[in-house]
Amino acid sequence: MRKLLLTTLVFGIALAARATPARADFGLGLFLGDPTGLDLKIGLSNRSAIDVVLGVDTYRDGRGNYGHLTYLVTPIVAHGDSVLVPIRFGIGAALYGTRNDLDFAVRAPVELALRLRRTPLEFYGELALALTLFDPNDQNLQLDVQGGVGFRVFF
Repeated sequence: MRKLLLTTLVFGIALAARATPARADFGLGLFLGDPTGLDLKIGLSNRSAIDVVLGVDTYRDGRGNYGHLTYLVTPIVAHGDSVLVPIRFGIGAALYGTRNDLDFAVRAPVELALRLRRTPLEFYGELALALTLFDPNDQNLQLDVQGGVGFRVFF
């Protein structure tokens, strides 16, 4: 997993170094935090997108697999000379755990990003509330906070 994360980071920086317009609909990057994984963002329109993260869940009960699918909307975008600052809200679902202990959660993230205008690169931070609805080992609902930082290179 470390080689994959390092390769993605190097690939992202190399692509970001070339000067191209920053408007694109497909972003590939890395998210570090809870969870940690590869990030894929697919633009549906100017103000909505699908975000997919596949990786590892590092902070709950050891290390397990993790994946989420989130629908994001962007109601606010601040415009600077060299950056755009979008604020995004979302709703989605997450699956995480091990093969024998798979949990399902509904998640609601808030994301703040810095999208460079002249380079197809975006840096962002995210906080999300995750409500675990299905946990085979615990029948109670669990509310968790997820979060981290990441970057995306747009194509």
